[in-house]
Amino acid sequence: MGSCLSFESRNPLPNSPLGVRKRKNSKKRNSGSRSSSFDSKREDLLHRIPGRMFLNGSSEMASIFTQQGKKGTNQDAMIVWENFGSRSDTVFCGVFDGHGPYGHLVAKRVRDCLPLKLSSHWEGNSKSEINVNSESTSLLAAVDEDEEEEEGRASNDERDKNLDIFQDLKELFLKAFKVMDRELKFHTNFDSFCSGTTAVTLIKQGQHLVIGNVGDSRAVLGTRDKNNSITAVQLTVDLKPNLPKEAERIRKCRGRVFALHDEPEVSRVWLPNNDSPGLAMARAFGDFCLKDFGLISIPEITYRCLNDKDEFVVLATDGVWDVLSNEEVVNVVSSAPSRALAARSLVEKAVRAWRYKYPTSKVDDCAVVCLFLDVNLNNVSTANSKKKVASMTKNEDHSFPAGLDSSGTTRKGSEERKEESEDEDEDDGEEEMEFEESGMEWSALEGVARVNTLLTLPRFDPGKDQRKDAAP
Repeated sequence: MGSCLSFESRNPLPNSPLGVRKRKNSKKRNSGSRSSSFDSKREDLLHRIPGRMFLNGSSEMASIFTQQGKKGTNQDAMIVWENFGSRSDTVFCGVFDGHGPYGHLVAKRVRDCLPLKLSSHWEGNSKSEINVNSESTSLLAAVDEDEEEEEGRASNDERDKNLDIFQDLKELFLKAFKVMDRELKFHTNFDSFCSGTTAVTLIKQGQHLVIGNVGDSRAVLGTRDKNNSITAVQLTVDLKPNLPKEAERIRKCRGRVFALHDEPEVSRVWLPNNDSPGLAMARAFGDFCLKDFGLISIPEITYRCLNDKDEFVVLATDGVWDVLSNEEVVNVVSSAPSRALAARSLVEKAVRAWRYKYPTSKVDDCAVVCLFLDVNLNNVSTANSKKKVASMTKNEDHSFPAGLDSSGTTRKGSEERKEESEDEDEDDGEEEMEFEESGMEWSALEGVARVNTLLTLPRFDPGKDQRKDAAP
């Protein structure tokens, strides 16, 4: 049960029963091909939607950037969708960190389909039709009254309305996440049995911010304190197996939680009677081999009412949080040369931190979404910023933007290429990664996972089957 795929059906011999079965199932294959064509057309339509960004770039409201690490295919995905749900004051954001053999496909599928499910459920729920502008006007009118009793009543009304908004959007997130996970289970183009993805997503409508989180990606708010200094507020908890509540649920479902001897800081989820797949998170889309043993896709929902001190929200995969603190992240974003370059600056900072802190470990994929809460403060030309990002992307030496110091662990030109080739040949288990105590109140911030799952698949050896058939 430790493997998620059987490779025996690949390249069957001409006279073998597998070959006959292959011809019998030709209709099913053609059906799958038609399904793939339909999905491709639907993706093309999605990519043409105005206000929807999923590739490296920026708008007046957001900056997004992803970079492949040294582990293979980039399994991270991201999205910013402005005017979400046909509402001019609403935006949807998300980052998704795939893992397993088809993690990149799962992450992209969730990126494309989850917002559609949220939007359709929202439009179909008349109870969730919210006019934020009218609410804000009525609340301000109530607060302007002189009597303290009226002020107290207005404050209570505001709390009640915020609670109603939160409950509506919470129900929306729960329904959409459930449907999304069920759809992955029956998807025909890829297997999610031992592949999955995390997701940290948000809907911002006016001053209301609701976040749905599954896995160990994270959302952090950059806000100003009483001294007008930029400070970080963590909006989500990394849902890892070492959290007592998560570990208790997994063990009640007969799943096992423990860390390997060579990486004691990384707790993983294992099957009851098999040392696989070793998943380094307690919640995820997909990974159906563990869904009967404590892994869930139910999101943790949080709410925040934004104020004029709040400047931006950063969503990022664990490739960033494994090497940078919340404070470091908000400082990089706030000091970026322009808002258009904020996400790229943060990713490059994380890559340098990986090379410096964990030189024997392969750099993880990184994906970042920076959502700016007051677009009026942005006096940078979006068109010019996009040109800067495009020109920087074409630069093979990956020069650092102004204002960010390059660490001594990075190289340029031939030295960098030589270092990358050496990193490719390194074994992930060569040296135990350094572990630093964060000292924060969030108990899920500990540990650096080199890989999200330790699953290995059986290899198909056609020569072996040929030898068996040739034997008398």
